Amino acid sequence: MHDPTPDATLGSFAAVLAGELPGAWTSTYHPDRGGNNDHDALTDHVWDMNDVADTLAKHTVDHCAVLTRDDGSRLFVADPLGHGEGYLIAAMAPTDAPAEAFRGVREPDGIAVDADPFSAAEDIHYDLLPRYDKALAQVRTNAARLTMPPAAEPEQVVMTWSGDALVVDKPYRDDIAQALTEAGFALDVENEVFVLSGDDSAHQAASVRAVGHRLSELGVGVVLRNPPARPALGTTAVAPPSPPVTSPHRGR
Repeated sequence: MHDPTPDATLGSFAAVLAGELPGAWTSTYHPDRGGNNDHDALTDHVWDMNDVADTLAKHTVDHCAVLTRDDGSRLFVADPLGHGEGYLIAAMAPTDAPAEAFRGVREPDGIAVDADPFSAAEDIHYDLLPRYDKALAQVRTNAARLTMPPAAEPEQVVMTWSGDALVVDKPYRDDIAQALTEAGFALDVENEVFVLSGDDSAHQAASVRAVGHRLSELGVGVVLRNPPARPALGTTAVAPPSPPVTSPHRGR
Protein backbone atom coordinates (compact mmCIF):
# COMPACT_ATOMS: atom_id res chain seq x y z
CA MET A 1 0.00 0.00 0.00
CA HIS A 2 1.22 3.50 -0.79
CA ASP A 3 2.59 5.42 2.18
CA PRO A 4 0.60 8.70 2.39
CA THR A 5 3.35 10.37 4.42
CA PRO A 6 5.43 12.46 1.98
CA ASP A 7 9.19 12.00 1.95
CA ALA A 8 10.40 15.41 3.02
CA THR A 9 14.10 14.51 2.84
CA LEU A 10 14.49 15.73 -0.73
CA GLY A 11 12.37 18.79 -0.01
CA SER A 12 14.50 19.74 2.98
CA PHE A 13 17.69 19.23 1.00
CA ALA A 14 16.42 21.42 -1.83
CA ALA A 15 15.31 24.18 0.55
CA VAL A 16 18.75 24.38 2.19
CA LEU A 17 20.48 24.13 -1.18
CA ALA A 18 18.51 27.10 -2.53
CA GLY A 19 19.89 29.25 0.27
CA GLU A 20 23.48 28.21 -0.44
CA LEU A 21 23.56 28.86 -4.17
CA PRO A 22 24.89 32.20 -5.47
CA GLY A 23 22.11 34.62 -6.28
CA ALA A 24 18.49 34.56 -5.12
CA TRP A 25 16.87 31.12 -5.40
CA THR A 26 13.59 29.67 -4.15
CA SER A 27 12.69 26.01 -3.77
CA THR A 28 9.40 24.32 -4.63
CA TYR A 29 8.85 20.71 -3.55
CA HIS A 30 6.63 18.49 -5.70
CA PRO A 31 5.56 15.53 -3.49
CA ASP A 32 4.40 12.06 -4.41
CA ARG A 33 0.62 12.04 -4.82
CA GLY A 34 0.20 8.32 -5.00
CA GLY A 35 0.71 8.01 -8.73
CA ASN A 36 -1.48 10.99 -9.63
CA ASN A 37 1.54 13.14 -10.38
CA ASP A 38 2.12 15.69 -13.09
CA HIS A 39 5.89 15.52 -12.80
CA ASP A 40 6.23 14.76 -16.51
CA ALA A 41 5.54 18.44 -17.16
CA LEU A 42 8.76 19.13 -15.24
CA THR A 43 10.94 16.29 -16.46
CA ASP A 44 10.10 17.18 -20.06
CA HIS A 45 12.06 20.40 -19.57
CA VAL A 46 15.15 18.80 -18.04
CA TRP A 47 18.00 20.06 -20.25
CA ASP A 48 20.22 17.02 -20.33
CA MET A 49 21.40 14.41 -22.82
CA ASN A 50 23.60 12.44 -20.45
CA ASP A 51 23.22 10.55 -17.17
CA VAL A 52 20.23 12.45 -15.83
CA ALA A 53 18.26 12.01 -19.07
CA ASP A 54 19.16 8.32 -19.11
CA THR A 55 17.99 7.88 -15.52
CA LEU A 56 14.72 9.73 -16.09
CA ALA A 57 14.05 7.61 -19.18
CA LYS A 58 14.37 4.40 -17.14
CA HIS A 59 12.58 5.40 -13.94
CA THR A 60 9.38 7.19 -13.00
CA VAL A 61 9.80 10.31 -10.89
CA ASP A 62 7.41 10.19 -7.95
CA HIS A 63 8.66 13.35 -6.26
CA CYS A 64 11.14 16.11 -7.04
CA ALA A 65 11.99 19.74 -6.36
CA VAL A 66 12.56 22.75 -8.58
CA LEU A 67 14.90 25.59 -7.65
CA THR A 68 14.10 28.88 -9.37
CA ARG A 69 16.49 31.82 -9.64
CA ASP A 70 15.18 35.36 -9.72
CA ASP A 71 15.97 35.59 -13.46
CA GLY A 72 13.76 32.57 -14.21
CA SER A 73 16.53 29.96 -14.49
CA ARG A 74 15.51 26.62 -12.97
CA LEU A 75 17.27 23.57 -11.54
CA PHE A 76 15.64 20.15 -11.26
CA VAL A 77 16.38 18.10 -8.13
CA ALA A 78 15.58 14.39 -7.92
CA ASP A 79 16.60 11.23 -6.14
CA PRO A 80 19.15 9.11 -7.98
CA LEU A 81 16.20 6.73 -8.74
CA GLY A 82 18.44 3.75 -8.21
CA HIS A 83 20.49 2.37 -5.36
CA GLY A 84 22.88 5.31 -5.15
CA GLU A 85 22.98 8.05 -2.57
CA GLY A 86 22.76 11.79 -2.94
CA TYR A 87 20.71 13.62 -5.57
CA LEU A 88 20.59 14.43 -9.25
CA ILE A 89 20.72 18.09 -10.24
CA ALA A 90 19.91 19.16 -13.79
CA ALA A 91 19.34 22.43 -15.60
CA MET A 92 15.88 23.09 -16.99
CA ALA A 93 15.41 24.60 -20.44
CA PRO A 94 13.64 27.95 -20.75
CA THR A 95 10.03 27.57 -21.84
CA ASP A 96 9.73 30.92 -23.61
CA ALA A 97 12.30 30.23 -26.36
CA PRO A 98 11.34 28.67 -29.72
CA ALA A 99 12.71 25.24 -30.53
CA GLU A 100 14.87 26.68 -33.31
CA ALA A 101 16.77 28.77 -30.74
CA PHE A 102 18.24 25.57 -29.24
CA ARG A 103 19.81 24.49 -32.52
CA GLY A 104 23.58 24.14 -32.14
CA VAL A 105 23.50 24.75 -28.37
CA ARG A 106 25.07 22.02 -26.25
CA GLU A 107 22.93 20.81 -23.35
CA PRO A 108 24.29 21.78 -19.90
CA ASP A 109 24.18 18.18 -18.68
CA GLY A 110 23.33 17.64 -15.03
CA ILE A 111 25.43 16.23 -12.22
CA ALA A 112 25.11 13.90 -9.24
CA VAL A 113 25.83 15.49 -5.86
CA ASP A 114 26.21 14.28 -2.29
CA ALA A 115 23.33 14.59 0.13
CA ASP A 116 25.19 17.43 1.87
CA PRO A 117 23.59 20.62 0.48
CA PHE A 118 26.67 22.70 1.31
CA SER A 119 29.10 20.65 -0.77
CA ALA A 120 26.38 20.21 -3.41
CA ALA A 121 26.09 24.00 -3.70
CA GLU A 122 29.81 24.24 -4.46
CA ASP A 123 29.60 21.54 -7.13
CA ILE A 124 26.66 23.31 -8.77
CA HIS A 125 28.30 26.73 -8.51
CA TYR A 126 31.59 25.69 -10.11
CA ASP A 127 30.42 22.95 -12.47
CA LEU A 128 26.78 23.10 -13.55
CA LEU A 129 25.91 26.80 -13.33
CA PRO A 130 28.70 28.08 -15.63
CA ARG A 131 27.63 25.64 -18.36
CA TYR A 132 23.97 26.42 -17.73
CA ASP A 133 24.46 30.19 -17.94
CA LYS A 134 26.51 29.83 -21.11
CA ALA A 135 23.83 27.70 -22.79
CA LEU A 136 21.09 30.09 -21.66
CA ALA A 137 22.96 33.04 -23.15
CA GLN A 138 23.33 31.23 -26.46
CA VAL A 139 19.64 30.36 -26.59
CA ARG A 140 18.63 33.93 -25.71
CA THR A 141 20.90 35.27 -28.45
CA ASN A 142 19.48 32.83 -30.99
CA ALA A 143 15.91 33.67 -29.97
CA ALA A 144 16.57 37.39 -30.34
CA ARG A 145 18.08 36.83 -33.77
CA LEU A 146 15.04 34.82 -34.87
CA THR A 147 12.68 37.64 -33.92
CA MET A 148 14.69 40.36 -35.69
CA PRO A 149 13.00 41.74 -38.82
CA PRO A 150 14.76 40.88 -42.07
CA ALA A 151 17.41 43.36 -43.06
CA ALA A 152 16.19 45.94 -45.51
CA GLU A 153 17.70 45.98 -48.98
CA PRO A 154 20.52 48.54 -49.07
CA GLU A 155 19.68 51.76 -50.89
CA GLN A 156 21.43 52.28 -54.18
CA VAL A 157 22.16 55.14 -56.57
CA VAL A 158 22.06 54.00 -60.19
CA MET A 159 24.36 55.82 -62.63
CA THR A 160 23.44 55.18 -66.25
CA TRP A 161 25.72 55.92 -69.18
CA SER A 162 24.26 58.30 -71.75
CA GLY A 163 26.94 58.63 -74.38
CA ASP A 164 30.02 59.80 -72.46
CA ALA A 165 27.98 61.29 -69.61
CA LEU A 166 26.64 59.65 -66.47
CA VAL A 167 23.01 60.29 -65.53
CA VAL A 168 21.37 59.79 -62.12
CA ASP A 169 17.69 60.21 -61.39
CA LYS A 170 17.10 63.01 -58.91
CA PRO A 171 17.16 61.33 -55.45
CA TYR A 172 14.54 62.04 -52.81
CA ARG A 173 17.23 62.40 -50.13
CA ASP A 174 18.86 65.80 -49.85
CA ASP A 175 22.13 64.34 -48.52
CA ILE A 176 22.48 62.14 -51.62
CA ALA A 177 21.74 65.11 -53.89
CA GLN A 178 24.36 67.15 -52.04
CA ALA A 179 26.94 64.39 -52.44
CA LEU A 180 26.27 64.28 -56.19
CA THR A 181 26.56 68.05 -56.49
CA GLU A 182 29.82 68.19 -54.52
CA ALA A 183 31.26 65.49 -56.79
CA GLY A 184 30.55 67.52 -59.92
CA PHE A 185 27.11 66.30 -61.01
CA ALA A 186 24.89 69.06 -62.37
CA LEU A 187 21.13 69.08 -61.92
CA ASP A 188 19.07 69.06 -65.10
CA VAL A 189 15.95 70.69 -63.70
CA GLU A 190 13.77 70.00 -66.73
CA ASN A 191 14.44 66.27 -66.76
CA GLU A 192 14.98 65.95 -62.98
CA VAL A 193 18.29 64.14 -63.35
CA PHE A 194 21.87 64.78 -62.28
CA VAL A 195 24.42 64.68 -65.10
CA LEU A 196 28.18 64.20 -64.89
CA SER A 197 29.81 65.35 -68.12
CA GLY A 198 32.36 63.12 -69.84
CA ASP A 199 34.36 65.93 -71.41
CA ASP A 200 37.32 65.05 -69.15
CA SER A 201 37.37 61.29 -68.54
CA ALA A 202 40.03 61.51 -65.79
CA HIS A 203 38.02 64.12 -63.91
CA GLN A 204 34.87 62.09 -64.46
CA ALA A 205 36.49 58.95 -62.99
CA ALA A 206 37.74 60.90 -59.97
CA SER A 207 34.24 62.32 -59.42
CA VAL A 208 32.71 58.86 -59.53
CA ARG A 209 35.21 57.60 -56.96
CA ALA A 210 34.57 60.59 -54.71
CA VAL A 211 30.80 60.30 -54.79
CA GLY A 212 31.02 56.54 -54.31
CA HIS A 213 33.10 57.03 -51.16
CA ARG A 214 30.73 59.68 -49.81
CA LEU A 215 27.61 57.61 -50.55
CA SER A 216 29.21 54.60 -48.88
CA GLU A 217 29.54 56.68 -45.71
CA LEU A 218 25.81 57.39 -45.99
CA GLY A 219 25.03 53.66 -46.32
CA VAL A 220 24.18 53.98 -50.02
CA GLY A 221 25.60 51.79 -52.77
CA VAL A 222 26.48 52.82 -56.33
CA VAL A 223 25.58 50.86 -59.46
CA LEU A 224 26.88 51.69 -62.95
CA ARG A 225 24.59 50.61 -65.79
CA ASN A 226 24.66 50.79 -69.55
CA PRO A 227 21.60 52.27 -71.26
CA PRO A 228 18.86 49.80 -72.36
CA ALA A 229 19.66 48.16 -75.65
CA ARG A 230 17.75 49.54 -78.62
CA PRO A 231 16.90 47.81 -81.90
CA ALA A 232 19.39 48.55 -84.67
CA LEU A 233 18.33 51.20 -87.18
CA GLY A 234 16.42 49.79 -90.14
CA THR A 235 15.18 46.75 -88.24
CA THR A 236 11.77 46.01 -86.82
CA ALA A 237 11.17 44.17 -83.58
CA VAL A 238 9.67 40.74 -84.11
CA ALA A 239 6.08 40.60 -82.89
CA PRO A 240 5.14 37.71 -80.58
CA PRO A 241 3.18 34.90 -82.24
CA SER A 242 -0.60 35.17 -82.11
CA PRO A 243 -2.34 32.79 -79.73
CA PRO A 244 -3.99 29.79 -81.42
CA VAL A 245 -7.69 30.12 -82.25
CA THR A 246 -9.78 27.64 -80.36
CA SER A 247 -13.08 26.14 -81.45
CA PRO A 248 -16.20 27.40 -79.66
CA HIS A 249 -17.18 23.77 -79.04
CA ARG A 250 -15.56 21.83 -76.22
CA GLY A 251 -15.22 18.11 -76.13
CA ARG A 252 -16.89 16.14 -73.41
